[in-house]
Amino acid sequence: MNKVIFFAQIRELVGATCVMLDANELSVSHLIEQLSLRGERWLLAFKESTVLCAVNQTLVDLDYIIQEDDEIAFFPPVTGG
Repeated sequence: MNKVIFFAQIRELVGATCVMLDANELSVSHLIEQLSLRGERWLLAFKESTVLCAVNQTLVDLDYIIQEDDEIAFFPPVTGG
């Protein structure tokens, strides 16, 4: 099982801090596709191509293949001024 954590606006849109699911052997982009199928708010949360992903607290590309027990986190890019 994998813990998938949501931060900031993504968390607000999906209405959850995290979910547990089996994402073993999926690419991050495929996981995003599956999460987007959960409903309109999920689709809205993940439609931005600027969503960032970290696996086990390390930024990864969308083609990263998720392994068993990986912790996946999604968050929007940080802006500052």
